[in-house]
Amino acid sequence: MKSGAKNVLAIIAILIIIALIGWIIYGYVQKANYKIDNPIVTMEIEGMGTVKIELYPDVAPNTVKNFIALANNGFYNGLTFHRVIKDFMVQGGDPNGDGTGGATLSAIDPSIEKDSDQDKEYTIKGEFLKNGVENNLKCERGVIAMARSDYSSMSSSLAEAGYNSGCSQFFIVTKTTSSLDGNYAPFGKVIEGMEVVDQIENVEIAEVTDENTAEDKPVNPPVIKSITVDTKGVEYGMPKTEEPFDYSSWMQQYYGLSY
Repeated sequence: MKSGAKNVLAIIAILIIIALIGWIIYGYVQKANYKIDNPIVTMEIEGMGTVKIELYPDVAPNTVKNFIALANNGFYNGLTFHRVIKDFMVQGGDPNGDGTGGATLSAIDPSIEKDSDQDKEYTIKGEFLKNGVENNLKCERGVIAMARSDYSSMSSSLAEAGYNSGCSQFFIVTKTTSSLDGNYAPFGKVIEGMEVVDQIENVEIAEVTDENTAEDKPVNPPVIKSITVDTKGVEYGMPKTEEPFDYSSWMQQYYGLSY
């Protein structure tokens, strides 16, 4: 082969190698710059309107997984906002409608038969700073966060027992407050329909008649017609769950009391 032809082939080979390297680099750059759209919640409130919420999987990944699983399995449909505190927040997601309830495993995993031996109550780890999880989202107006139990009023030794007690109940902040920051797990924010949340906040609250009447219970609790989540084609999978704190056993152990 003549030297001229060899030179041409060498140049072609070099150009092919350069093109391949460029293609590989381009692929890495595209992957690095690729942004997955956050999930969007559509919450329909009966007689009031629609609230849309953007969820933040990068802020509280397991909390978002849990909320998506509950919502898209229909758990929230028909539940209410059972707790309303003016200039603070509105809270919903309790199947009992009084702040005492939560979900069971069948609500997030359709393969588990409802009311079967496997269908147990569960909780999730609280994704907030005081619980050792980095979450810098502030509880400002419009932010949605997980509700949880607080056993510290019963015993100072139980303060941390409530950190991982969140399950299905959530609240939407109506007035920015720093007292919640680092103590609860915020995981998204209202992007449309905050005026509907304001309607919920301004419903009539039941008069306190005795010690069994909650100070923040609406006369006619607003009904969640449905909650669905558009995951933008992303499969977030199942949340990691934990066994709930057994308060009854603790009372039996320390005080000889049972409930």
